[in-house]
Amino acid sequence: MSPGKVLQPVLKMKVDELFLCWLSQPATQLTLKDCLRRIKNEEKTEIGNGDSGNGKNERFANTNPNSKQCMLGDTRLPLMSFNPPQLSTTLPLATPASPRNTSNVRATRRSSGTKVVQTKKEETLPPSLSQNIPTFYFPRGCPKEKVNIDAVIAKIERTFSEFPNERATLEDMGKVAKACECPLYWKGPLFYCAGGERTGYVSVHKFVAMWRKILQTCYDDAAKFVHLLMNPGCNYLVQEDFIPFLQDVVNSHPGLSFLKEASEFHSRYITTVIQRIFYTVNRSWSGKITCNELRKSNFLQNVALLEEEADINQLTEYFSYEHFYVIYCKFWELDTDHDLYIDRKDLARHNDHAISNRMIERIFSGAVTRCFKINFLFFPHWPSRGRKAQKDGKISYADFVWFLISEEDKKTPTSIEYWFRCMDLDGDGALSMYELEYFYEEQCQKLDNMAIEPLPFEDCLCQMLDLVKPQYEGKITLHDLKRCKLTNVFFDTFFNIEKYLDHEQKDQFSMLRDGEGESQEVSDWEKYAAEEYDILVAEEAASDQWNDGYEAELNPVDHQKANVLKYQMEKRPFFEMPSHLADVDLDEYDYEEDFE
Repeated sequence: MSPGKVLQPVLKMKVDELFLCWLSQPATQLTLKDCLRRIKNEEKTEIGNGDSGNGKNERFANTNPNSKQCMLGDTRLPLMSFNPPQLSTTLPLATPASPRNTSNVRATRRSSGTKVVQTKKEETLPPSLSQNIPTFYFPRGCPKEKVNIDAVIAKIERTFSEFPNERATLEDMGKVAKACECPLYWKGPLFYCAGGERTGYVSVHKFVAMWRKILQTCYDDAAKFVHLLMNPGCNYLVQEDFIPFLQDVVNSHPGLSFLKEASEFHSRYITTVIQRIFYTVNRSWSGKITCNELRKSNFLQNVALLEEEADINQLTEYFSYEHFYVIYCKFWELDTDHDLYIDRKDLARHNDHAISNRMIERIFSGAVTRCFKINFLFFPHWPSRGRKAQKDGKISYADFVWFLISEEDKKTPTSIEYWFRCMDLDGDGALSMYELEYFYEEQCQKLDNMAIEPLPFEDCLCQMLDLVKPQYEGKITLHDLKRCKLTNVFFDTFFNIEKYLDHEQKDQFSMLRDGEGESQEVSDWEKYAAEEYDILVAEEAASDQWNDGYEAELNPVDHQKANVLKYQMEKRPFFEMPSHLADVDLDEYDYEEDFE
């Protein structure tokens, strides 16, 4: 393939990226709104008035009214000048029978065409204005005040001088990270980016060269973090890029010290955290986290909190071990053959068959699952990247993480997109009345089997339309659901019979009042995880009383409980809700999914 064919789509992507960045600027939005207002009010700009007035008078003044051919040539001029491809089809219509008249037509066209060009040249903006446009695109962060790079490098060299032979191991990188003015748990990425994985240590010269380059090219924490973790030649992060960073967190964080004796569960925990990172941060569903997505998220704030918070369970956004414990135990209960995959029958048993079969079919159809996951983390030898994790008719543990979080908290942007993708059968970006009826039919069948009279679909549809208040009649869009405060009620009505009945028994006014609360201290997922964890710990404590003094053969989950629960029970009393990170600034942003 020639170089031109390779570069062409890449250049187009960059142009599109620059255009979207320019279009998102506040000044651009104000200009476009002003132009739209003028168009609606049928107003004209000064340049437009000058062209429409002077140019029109000059053309009619120089046109001979007795010559229809001249008039025809003059009126066709704008079409020929602005649409060159139509020249061959337009010219034969204006070709006269007399050679003499042809010269008159050509002269008229040439004369009027010259006047139009001269008029536009007089109205063009001076070149100096184009030089005043400020730079608006900063893919690696907006440069701040000039940083004294030499002073930072000198501080790093003094830190390295404390180590033998000016070489730092992974255990020493905590001091180096502080010298770089980075959070403590950036030490792993700093070590591996400088080549420490190959030699077991990092020399001062190699590290200084690496960090100087980053300071010269990356201007904010998001760009630096991406540069440290990404593969060479990339400007984004994939799931595998987080493995060394999270492995260092597991090995060194005091809140995970009990996991040192259960190394077989390291990969399970890391897989869970990675899926939660992409669930929250990767708003584009691309499987690639960019600098811009990282800036809009609170992930780096949570990484900084790892140093301050000794209890890992307080970091409920990504790193909570209790949340991992709940997710993995739920998966283990469904995975009867313990091959780390579940099929349709396994998933149907979740929450006592609460999810409808039609929705389970949609989950397994590929609407919200990917062909490539990092489920290979479960294998001890860490095989090469790109292993196909999704078997035919089965989903992996990584897919189950997305499912469970979306099922228990249907108010987050990602969960709304998750279930919207499942319900959008034809992929047109809108839920039609047919699609709603398709899912509601099975709900009615389940209600009939429970001897409960179902609400007719027409009445249910009226309730849902009043709840969502769609912008366009006859369809519900993703934007409509993101504006709705009770999306959990909407989704549960169509595919979760247990939660649907719970909503029916609640007071409608209390549900609206809870939905209108803009800032929830604890999310629905955190409530669910805390309750389920307490139930699991209580069940284990009760079983220990019966099995006291008896050594039985344990499965992996029971073995993990035996090693870990003592630490957890001493550390956290029963039925205590984990505190919310009130001091973390959460960036709010809307994302409209593009359904293709």
